Amino acid sequence: MSVLIFIDHADGHIKKASLEALTYGAAVAKQLGVPAAGLLLGTVQDDLAALGKYGISTIHQANNEAFNHLDAQVYSKAIAEAVTTTGATVLVFSHNQTGKAVAPRVAARLKAGVVTGAVALPDTASGFVVKKSVFSAKAFAKVNITSAIKVVSLNPNSFKIEAGEGTATINQLAITPAAGAVKVTAVNKVSGEVPLTEAEVIVSGGRGLKGPENWGLLEDLARPLHAALACSRPVADSHWRPHHEHVGQTGVQVAPNLYIAVGISGAIQHLAGVNRSKVIVVINKDPEAPFFKAADYGIVGDAFEILPKLTEEIKKIKG
Repeated sequence: MSVLIFIDHADGHIKKASLEALTYGAAVAKQLGVPAAGLLLGTVQDDLAALGKYGISTIHQANNEAFNHLDAQVYSKAIAEAVTTTGATVLVFSHNQTGKAVAPRVAARLKAGVVTGAVALPDTASGFVVKKSVFSAKAFAKVNITSAIKVVSLNPNSFKIEAGEGTATINQLAITPAAGAVKVTAVNKVSGEVPLTEAEVIVSGGRGLKGPENWGLLEDLARPLHAALACSRPVADSHWRPHHEHVGQTGVQVAPNLYIAVGISGAIQHLAGVNRSKVIVVINKDPEAPFFKAADYGIVGDAFEILPKLTEEIKKIKG
């Protein structure tokens, strides 16, 4: 018996969400009194042994570059094989794009119960009860997994990363990638930007900025905060900003520590994609904007007057 945590990576580096999953999985293993181990498919440039500081003793690696590009069907077969090989009884993913595509498939292969979008450690006093968010994070459900093997995916930014001391032993798994049904012919990536799903701080703009020529105000604010830029759907649909910056229920769903919304009214579809943010700051000249009901802090006023002053003050604080 053990807890196995899937380690997600991109461009040769471990994703931040994986560090959360490792900390969470190690805590679950401590509850159950069993070892915690990581599972990595493919190759990375990072020091894998150093991941032991997050509470795991072993990392099982299928060291094959064919795994460096996500194919959900190929991944699910390989992970199910790894679970069988290692004898793991609990499998932990991050509930990011990879986890959403792979976790249910793995659970189906293993005939395992699965809870996606977990927000807390399981209650193991009488079973294995996992708390998860439902209805676009407007409510919570508690689900008891009764199967022999249990699969859990953790909502990003819902569990604090804790690093201690220790190193992990690397164990190579002889897993051959299955032939994929989809062939990747090209990958086009946006470079030089903080990915929205990994961002600690996000500065987002809406139609209240009146046009793409005014986006420099947001860029000036984002720079000292080391923030990622985002936008509402109408902005992306109007081609003011690229669609990969669109956050909301039909765009990228985010959970930063700080989300600053400028000139966004706060339609329910937008709120559904950002309401897991730890702190929400809203700047809008309309005091009746729905977003203020969800905000931790609100500023009623003209963004074109507020943003330069706010940026200036932040630069002073940041030095």
